[in-house]
Amino acid sequence: MSNRYYAVCGILEIDGRILFVRHTYGQAKDRILIPGGYVKEDELPTQAVAREFYEETKVRAEALSVFSIQFKRDQWCVVFRLGYVSGEPVSDGYENSEVLLLTPEEAVQRPDITNMSRAILNAYIADRENTLGKGDYRSISLRPEEFEIFGV
Repeated sequence: MSNRYYAVCGILEIDGRILFVRHTYGQAKDRILIPGGYVKEDELPTQAVAREFYEETKVRAEALSVFSIQFKRDQWCVVFRLGYVSGEPVSDGYENSEVLLLTPEEAVQRPDITNMSRAILNAYIADRENTLGKGDYRSISLRPEEFEIFGV
């Protein structure tokens, strides 16, 4: 089950360029943005961002750190900094019509980038390392697939 309340997206750098998709529906139709989507029931946000990247681009990526969090009254969105694992970027032909690899500087200058992606990339350009890294704390009461902690 998906929901519209908990969302994720990610900055994935491949050879100095960021992976973007051209959206095919909604307010972002025909605009480029960093890939992401909704967290499914019983799914950790890190699992959701990896799944969304693979579904939308066929690229396998893993969450390394939390770059930012956007809060709205009815939704939050965690922006992860991701590490490339494998795969050649291709469009899913459904949610997006194109996959692009652009430098952050190129991306923020484009008129077809979403405002949120532009804001995220401007912050990324200013300080790429300003993130909350994935912690190594292990709970004695929860299994690793039930929780994760960043910044500790």
